[in-house]
Amino acid sequence: QVRLVESGGGSVQDGGSLRLSCAASGDTSRSCMSWYRQSPGKEREWVASVTSAYFIYYADFVKGRFTASRDYAKNTLDLQMTSLNSEDTAMYYCSADDDCVSGPQSWGPGTQVTVSG
Repeated sequence: QVRLVESGGGSVQDGGSLRLSCAASGDTSRSCMSWYRQSPGKEREWVASVTSAYFIYYADFVKGRFTASRDYAKNTLDLQMTSLNSEDTAMYYCSADDDCVSGPQSWGPGTQVTVSG
């Protein structure tokens, strides 16, 4: 079973940047790995996915601001976030699944990102 642990969250000013990282244990080489986020009072929403073949997909609201990447040797998934605004305040979660379609099968505990203006 894949275990995931996120890190890199914190508090930043409006317009700032953060880099999140997700460390995986277990074989994720054939997995789709994704970032999701959840703000208070809202449902969890998809942010970005990186397939096993390194195709990358983004939600429209982060295109041009966030960059997802994977390091297969280190078994990590990163999310570089720039031009942050208050609407990006959320708990950010890493996930893994078989194909980016069937839905997450493993979740990390999350890392909090808070953006203040």
